[in-house]
Amino acid sequence: MDPTRYPTTSRDWEYQAITNWSFNPNIRQRREDYPVNNEESPISPLMFNAVGGSTIQWTAHSPRFHPSDFRVRTLDGVADDWPLSYKDLEPFYDLNDKMMGCAGIAGDPANPPREPRQMPPLPLGQDGLLLAKAFDSLGWHWWPSDSYINSEPYGKDRGACNYCGPLGLGCRQRAKASTDVTYWPLAIENGVKLRSRARVFEITTGDDGRVTGASYFDRYGRKRHQPAHAVALACNGIGTPRLMLLSTSDAHPDGLANSSGLLGKNLMFHPCAMATGFFENNLQSYRGPLGSILMSQEFYETDPKHDFARGYMLQMIRGSGPAATAIGLDGVPGRVPWGAEHHKEFVRRFGKTAGIVILGEDLPEEQNDVVLDNVLTDSHNIAAPRVRYKVNRNSRKMLDHGLRMAKRVLERAGAHTILENPLLANAGWHLMGTARLGENPNRSVLNPWGQAHDVDNLFVIDGSAFVTSGAVNPTPTIQALALRTADYILNHRTDLRS
Repeated sequence: MDPTRYPTTSRDWEYQAITNWSFNPNIRQRREDYPVNNEESPISPLMFNAVGGSTIQWTAHSPRFHPSDFRVRTLDGVADDWPLSYKDLEPFYDLNDKMMGCAGIAGDPANPPREPRQMPPLPLGQDGLLLAKAFDSLGWHWWPSDSYINSEPYGKDRGACNYCGPLGLGCRQRAKASTDVTYWPLAIENGVKLRSRARVFEITTGDDGRVTGASYFDRYGRKRHQPAHAVALACNGIGTPRLMLLSTSDAHPDGLANSSGLLGKNLMFHPCAMATGFFENNLQSYRGPLGSILMSQEFYETDPKHDFARGYMLQMIRGSGPAATAIGLDGVPGRVPWGAEHHKEFVRRFGKTAGIVILGEDLPEEQNDVVLDNVLTDSHNIAAPRVRYKVNRNSRKMLDHGLRMAKRVLERAGAHTILENPLLANAGWHLMGTARLGENPNRSVLNPWGQAHDVDNLFVIDGSAFVTSGAVNPTPTIQALALRTADYILNHRTDLRS
């Protein structure tokens, strides 16, 4: 993507945000996108296909998993333990922070001690300070968000955030650490060959069942094949199982590396609810990054007093531009009405709201899955994925509790009106769990190093590998797992080198 052509370089950026740059590929419909049949899911999967993937459109909020997230079966009797620990992943979390550039501050009591961040935290803003004081008055945890957003210049030709607001539409400043401006340039400098506008439709295998390469359509629609000693998939928690299910053979009749029958199952989304408070004073809540402000992990761990297992994060989010406010896409349901009261209602909303998202841990369930659709296809006539997902009872109880707590914060902050959204339908940013890690080949698709149990030269390095979802944004954990797998290949798999 060319940062000088992001929507924020034009005056109609809000129109672009809901059409050509929608987070939802079914709305955006770029040729390089593939459609997703989400008729059986209350949550729409969101993703972006480009060099840099969905980090082009992410908001760069970058908390880490807690140590407990890797041991939920042992600690809480639900789901499964990961086959690795926080300590195993910690050095790769640290390395990824350096690669991406992390703005934040040490000392968070909800998380283990760690190395100092590369930059100081982003300013909280008027709205952030207001909610921080409310959390303080309740005696609840809050902390400035860790952000892969430059609070000062960091990296090659990467300036500081200018607080313009619409970070999810790409960052022309290159202040947001999308992987096209962090990892990819270094990879290319070190000899990696990048082929863009290429759609892989099959991972090929030999008679022995091991992978032999990838077949793809090039930018001109011609079929090509790239031989390989090994293949690493990073197509997200929906795209990876889709491609593996497409890659059938005599050795893998039910999909590549699917002897367990779990490929595509245990899809996790992070169901979200939201409370929005209206305030008398103009908080300028359209200024600054959308989601990298502050968070509370007061209710993150399992509490026996609650009627649900595990917990959730409270994350403050901001408003957007005037058009989003006017048509009800700013976290406030309903359009600003036309007529005599139009300007009065617009002034009541714009810049005067603060939102709190409840992001709950999504426990894995096998019936939540990704399969191949029988009818829907992409622009190359390849079967599209079909998503089947239900919000379970544990998640619903968790979100309801979170809404009550979010309302307490907003009331304490002085909101005169609070509106609730019990489930954000367009919140399928986090796609996890469909090719899970594990020690037991009968209960997992991948081993602890991200290597397929059935195919020793196939690796998965995206959210598909997650065993559980935690209650934080998954990207730093995805990246740390990818670095750990790369380290394993480099140091222990000399047989895969060309």
